Amino acid sequence: MSEQHRIERAVRGDMDELAVLLHENYSFLYKYALKLTMSSSNAEDLVQDTMVRCMEKIHTYNGSSRFSSWLITIATRLFYDKMRRKKVESKWREQEQAVRQLRYQMESSNMEWTAALELLGELSYEQRTPIVLKYYYGYQVNEIAEMLNVQAGTIKSRMHYGLEKLRKEWKQDE
Repeated sequence: MSEQHRIERAVRGDMDELAVLLHENYSFLYKYALKLTMSSSNAEDLVQDTMVRCMEKIHTYNGSSRFSSWLITIATRLFYDKMRRKKVESKWREQEQAVRQLRYQMESSNMEWTAALELLGELSYEQRTPIVLKYYYGYQVNEIAEMLNVQAGTIKSRMHYGLEKLRKEWKQDE
């Protein structure tokens, strides 16, 4: 049976044909994932995730590209998503570690570490900066916007959402 015929049957819901297609493309996909991830265990995970996604989305395959190219597209997108999540998680861990270090330094110097500082540490730097400049240092929104080279509306928005988050966290802590 031709690959095209298998694909047509798989798209219509024939899981046996889909299994054959995935089996035929496993080695090709694994070699690609290995080059992408540079790790055999991560490559295996990526191939498995790609195959699961393929099974979930086979009905969307429209034949505009080769089946192997479609699998490569799925694998690449999954890999990029994972890398973005890792980057965000890494930044979050770095920020958390920096807050702990600052707390230790302040307490070691007999400076007060308040709950407000703890909560400020949980905000993104984009939200934290204008809040600190306005409420700790007394700058006006227009001055902050000029300092940060963004629109005043952006500053207001960041402050609004940052303060909203602080209020929610503060209520939860009470």
